[in-house]
Amino acid sequence: MNVDQLPAEQFAALRALPEVRHAFTTRVAGLDVAHHKEEALLRLEGIHHEIRESQGIGEAPFITAQQVHGNRIGVLDHPVTGDECVAGCDGLITNQPGICLGIYVADCCAAYLIDPVHKAIGLVHSGKKGTELGIVREAIDLMGKHFGSRAADLTVQLSPCIRPPHYEIDFAADIRQQCRDLGVVEIHDYGVCTACDLNRYYSYRAEKGRTGRMLAFLSLAPDLIADQLR
Repeated sequence: MNVDQLPAEQFAALRALPEVRHAFTTRVAGLDVAHHKEEALLRLEGIHHEIRESQGIGEAPFITAQQVHGNRIGVLDHPVTGDECVAGCDGLITNQPGICLGIYVADCCAAYLIDPVHKAIGLVHSGKKGTELGIVREAIDLMGKHFGSRAADLTVQLSPCIRPPHYEIDFAADIRQQCRDLGVVEIHDYGVCTACDLNRYYSYRAEKGRTGRMLAFLSLAPDLIADQLR
């Protein structure tokens, strides 16, 4: 099934990059997720897998971050064969094709980072605390150190997230500024507030903490493996 027929959306800036697969899941109509995070994710697991499958990466190793509202980044610079949750991290970067990075959000921002020159990607969970700690800056810096990425070459995409007046600060604006300060030119912000549309998105704040999560996922296309071996 095509991703357009599933509870998910894609970003035009990332669809234009043939080296990546991505999506941002939305609310699943009729599914009871008014529970704590662990139970809500169990109920969403099947449809999230189906959406990854629609992008040809349903069987790819699925790597997530523990998400502790810090600024530590997990670096995946080696082949991975199984699913894993990286402890103590709120972001992930890799140059390995065929690995699916995943971040769960329900008001925080998922920041997608793509370096089409060096074929490297990052996916970052950045809410109020993570933004204050400069987690997206940290991810961009580490992409440079590990993969040779230059900020000027990156495409950065920000997901739907909570915004004023539903939240006291506009951390999406802060993330955009941090990226500009590093020299990122291509910055795309979806510009949508999660708390403004509960028919389409889950919102931790608006739903008092008992709700589902949107899954942001990003992968370097598996067919890049063959290209790298040539």
